[in-house]
Amino acid sequence: MGVVRTEITLVNIEDQGVANRGYIPQDQVRQLTVSAVVDTGAWTGTKGPLVINEETREKLGLRIRKTNSGTLADGTKGEYSMAGPLEITWKDREAVCEAIVLPNAEEILLGAIPLEAMDLMVHPLKEEIVGAHGDQPLHVIY
Repeated sequence: MGVVRTEITLVNIEDQGVANRGYIPQDQVRQLTVSAVVDTGAWTGTKGPLVINEETREKLGLRIRKTNSGTLADGTKGEYSMAGPLEITWKDREAVCEAIVLPNAEEILLGAIPLEAMDLMVHPLKEEIVGAHGDQPLHVIY
């Protein structure tokens, strides 16, 4: 299977809350629509990952919430910033998460945890994102 990309919208949740309370107009909520590489093998416990670069973090105005140790796919170990919270939207589905900030990342990476949260999967023949349980998201309650 080749590289799968999909279009997602990233929204600053803190801005959205301020707008919902009437302190800023809705059109001032910082958001970006981006092309993301889908990586079904990318995960870090219960956090993310959505991987963004510093430029994306700044455009969205996301706070650095903490730093976590991590290992990149090439084996590089380091301390990486976690920013957020943010909402990821794909068509009519959304998930709220934090993002790992890799300062020089060339592409946005959409990992397994947000895919699962939105009930999405990669269709291996079509090489595109589809609903794991059809067109309507299925929310599994544990």
